[in-house]
Amino acid sequence: MPGRAVSTAAGPVGGPLSAAGPAGGFDVHAENARPGSDCGLARLGYNHAVEGWLDRASVRPGDSVRLFASTTAASLNASVFRIGWYGGRTCRLVAEAGPFPGRVQTPASRDPKTNTVTTSWQPTTTFDTGGWPPGAYLIRLDDADGFQTYVPLTVRGPTTAGRLVMLSAVTTWQAYNAWGGYSLYHGPKGFDDRARVVSFDRPYDYGDGAADFTGNEAPVIILAEKLGLPVAYATDIDLHADPRLLDGAHAVISMGHDEYYSPAMRDALTRARDHGVNLAFLGANAVYRRIRLGPTASGPDRLETAYKVATEDPLYGVNDSAVTANWPAPPAAAPESALTGGMYQCNPVHADLVIQDPAHWLFAGTGVTAGTRISGMVGSEYDRVDLSYPTPSRIEVLAHSPVVCHGRLDHADISYYTADSGAGVFDSGTSAWVCAVTDVCGPGATGPAVRNFATTVTTTLLTTFAQGPAGRLHPGGRSVPADDAGAPGPNTGNER
Repeated sequence: MPGRAVSTAAGPVGGPLSAAGPAGGFDVHAENARPGSDCGLARLGYNHAVEGWLDRASVRPGDSVRLFASTTAASLNASVFRIGWYGGRTCRLVAEAGPFPGRVQTPASRDPKTNTVTTSWQPTTTFDTGGWPPGAYLIRLDDADGFQTYVPLTVRGPTTAGRLVMLSAVTTWQAYNAWGGYSLYHGPKGFDDRARVVSFDRPYDYGDGAADFTGNEAPVIILAEKLGLPVAYATDIDLHADPRLLDGAHAVISMGHDEYYSPAMRDALTRARDHGVNLAFLGANAVYRRIRLGPTASGPDRLETAYKVATEDPLYGVNDSAVTANWPAPPAAAPESALTGGMYQCNPVHADLVIQDPAHWLFAGTGVTAGTRISGMVGSEYDRVDLSYPTPSRIEVLAHSPVVCHGRLDHADISYYTADSGAGVFDSGTSAWVCAVTDVCGPGATGPAVRNFATTVTTTLLTTFAQGPAGRLHPGGRSVPADDAGAPGPNTGNER
């Protein structure tokens, strides 16, 4: 029967919500002084052996969140881990719950009009998050047969003021989630058979159940906490729901794959930048898809709509500003470059990153010179500064890397600009940035040189952005290669 989760973790479980941090936020130093734990998966639960989802993507400490789990085993346990830097370990056990009786939950249903897959599972337990410090969490499910999976959760803090906001891109996670056979990219028959609307009321079928978190976000979170920086945590759905979420923040860190944005989400980031909040986009292809959010029986903002083809959207010709085409495309084109600086171009590529401006402050301590090549750091998606699209005036190109995508010669750019408010905005221009921080990008982008470069630049970026508007110390000035000024527009057909 469903039960209420009770913490049995050794030692104190409550988070240090003290005045030690800015504006009364939690103290990351005190949190990271606690003993760490091993939260790895030894035996992943394939073929639906064990899986689960939560009825909320994020909570505040003290909010309740329900777990919906399914397993083929007789029972399962849940262990709640916070991600950080605990004396060399990257997890801390915050709570444990169970065992709960195992059950195989009823199959999912599908809306034939939109290919939306959703579940109608019964809750397994309810977590009371009182005492859980703000952070990024993985709830590990262990069943009696030894199979395991993760379920991700964000715990928000009391304020973002004076902090680096680590922004989890859960709408992008859900877009790629094909649990039940359908994602926003494909169905059983391919792109034409894809879902037009996806639901958060289902497990993630990739990333060991954690979606993009472990590969595209956790490395940056671990680094920020290792540096002892004042961090706060939120999801892009929080950005959508609360236009004042970022009031007083020092920076927003888009940690990796951050592609799907509602107008409210984009407006919130733009407003923050215009009030002096630094922005960092650590993956290419950010703010590229326009979406709508709607409710399910579990709560608000649990349905994500993205038709991608404008004429398929029922709002086409009715409310064009809400049509879920790509942001750079008609009928209400608003290229992402006006916010991010770079424009998404193409996929896939695999190329070296080539330094153009070695004297730039972000490259301090890297030892690079003009023309230095960082092996394999561009790809598989990339951005380029393209002045034929709306582009901030005080923009600099730090690295300008030749690439070939689908037979077309092009360049991938690292860019930085400053807004009138003093905010600094960084775009890594490559989807391989975060994996390079932990040297897990794979063949062609491995080794100490790659990791040291990515970690050094990211450390400089985070520590500088944590101090407030970066443009006051490091104002941008236009420095764009001539071959970018009149280059062709983005090849939007290569990433459907």
